[in-house]
Amino acid sequence: MPKLPQKKYYRQRAHSNPIADHNFDYPVCPADMDWSPYFPKYFPGDITKKVEFADIGCGYGGLLVTLAQVFPETLMLGMEIRVKVSDFVVDRIQGLRDEKKEVPGGYQNVACIRTNAMKYLPNFFEKGQGHVYTVTDVKDLHDWMVHHFTQHPLFKRQTEEDLADDPVVQHLFESSEEGQKVTRNSGDKFLAVFRRVADPRNS
Repeated sequence: MPKLPQKKYYRQRAHSNPIADHNFDYPVCPADMDWSPYFPKYFPGDITKKVEFADIGCGYGGLLVTLAQVFPETLMLGMEIRVKVSDFVVDRIQGLRDEKKEVPGGYQNVACIRTNAMKYLPNFFEKGQGHVYTVTDVKDLHDWMVHHFTQHPLFKRQTEEDLADDPVVQHLFESSEEGQKVTRNSGDKFLAVFRRVADPRNS
């Protein structure tokens, strides 16, 4: 029976400098991305299928694994810059797929890529896709993200009323390993969600 990877064999420092030189493979543009190695169940069959969720800095993949079960037909991608951490997530997903448990979707809808999202996010995703969910235990970082997204004309912050029926929000605080650690230490968590609005120049 296949075994899931153990984190103790994939330990790495908590942060990696995104400005430093790294060697990454990435597509020239989203249309050139070959998703078949990551989602073999869906590609090259369904050419209309797109990755809809991206977990930037996905860590050890806790949120991805949770959301993969909640949205079993939605393709989602973890993006992680640290070598050993991304290796763990890749091995974890493969292990979950091999277990063949009776889980909706069988984790065929989730994958992880080692990359620098700060530099290469536009190479993977088309303009105008989706919502942005931010959650952190660092208040200064939360305030910085809220300030810049609020100032940007193409994003609108969602109110508590807007988020009341959002099935993603309830999983953001406890699904990731970092979120669970903050809870154990009785720390605070700060959430903000922004919706991409239409570009008025295209209307």
